[in-house]
Amino acid sequence: MTAAPAPTPKRRLRKILLAVGAVAAAVLVAIPLARNMEHGPLDADARRQAPGQFVSLSHGIVHVRIAGPEQGRPVVLVHGFSVPSYVFDRTSADLAAAGFRVIRFDLYGRGWSDRPKVDYDRRLFADQLLELMDTLQVPKADLLGLSMGGAIVGRFAAEHPERVRSVVLVAPLTRAHDISVMAWPGVGEWLTRAWFLPSLATSQLEDFAHPEHVAGWAERFQPQMRYDGFGRAILSTIRHLSNESSLPDFEKVGKKGLPVLLVWGDADKTVPYAEHADVQHAIPQAQFVSLPGLGHLPVVEDPAAVHPQVAAFLKQH
Repeated sequence: MTAAPAPTPKRRLRKILLAVGAVAAAVLVAIPLARNMEHGPLDADARRQAPGQFVSLSHGIVHVRIAGPEQGRPVVLVHGFSVPSYVFDRTSADLAAAGFRVIRFDLYGRGWSDRPKVDYDRRLFADQLLELMDTLQVPKADLLGLSMGGAIVGRFAAEHPERVRSVVLVAPLTRAHDISVMAWPGVGEWLTRAWFLPSLATSQLEDFAHPEHVAGWAERFQPQMRYDGFGRAILSTIRHLSNESSLPDFEKVGKKGLPVLLVWGDADKTVPYAEHADVQHAIPQAQFVSLPGLGHLPVVEDPAAVHPQVAAFLKQH
């Protein structure tokens, strides 16, 4: 009986490489699964712990909170990329105390609102705002947009100026972001699950010049991450909204002559302070308030420096 030939060095190397490749592939699959924080649907049982109310719009259920006198002038607050409407807790309270009817809501994919399987772009969010105003029977409102919310308000005001009394932009998303490999199919999904989402809560502290003043901020962010569809919505927003400039919409707002207040912390590193010049150029009539020593979320970091100026601006119009 002839003995089997001994494996050649090439065959041994091939087997080793195949084994290493199999292990690497298993690890690549396991990492996002192990780091996945979504553990169930955002259903009626989950929503029982949410304050406020819910309305049904064309792309799903939307979480809404309303404060202030019923006959007060409506002011709608639009939050940013990932922190839902609780970012406006103090804004809502202060403007309601000033006599305004304050409406805030969670954008699709965030907070207690549904996470539809759609492209998360300016069109989706501007239509969400329009439908919400129609559902709540608000024919015209002052709009305040924070960060990405500023880009959404810019699109809405450019398309529906007849529904807008005035605009407040707080550190609005302005320039297009280079999203690099996050745009690649498969790669973006893997990076979102394995790297971006696990660090997203703690990265919120980078929005503040003095994060030590906002204890518990990262922990408050985490509950929304537990429900199916959050990561998909975040990645879709990166791919369909963050990579586009807001300046064309801001230029239309400028040409329509709408009253605009622009507010920016000069220590903002999330949407760099220097970009205020681009917005001012696009909206020449904008009043500008520069906030020394404050970061990307001045409405949270130092409400007393922001809200009286916002209320005074609103009362001018």
